[in-house]
Amino acid sequence: PVPANYASKSKLVEGDIMKLTISPEGKFLYKQIGPVERRTVIGNLTHHDDKYFVEVSGKEYQILYASVTYFHLREGAQVSVVIPADPERAKEANWAAVEAAL
Repeated sequence: PVPANYASKSKLVEGDIMKLTISPEGKFLYKQIGPVERRTVIGNLTHHDDKYFVEVSGKEYQILYASVTYFHLREGAQVSVVIPADPERAKEANWAAVEAAL
């Protein structure tokens, strides 16, 4: 698992290729080495089952709590999120990365 702060800050999208290096001291170093093609869409923030989602055209994408707190988001807020550009990959994706609060 990638730390939430890194995933949020790097705007990771499902399908990105990551590299993990483990230092001699046991420290995990993550690097995004193969980002998938992306597109930005706008949706509304929802909250249920103790999780946050952005609903875009009838599909809910889960977002990280770190993004909710960083952008000071509230339920119902309009949010731009990054998802895979490929329609099939976007349809299968469960997660989105928050780009900005609108």
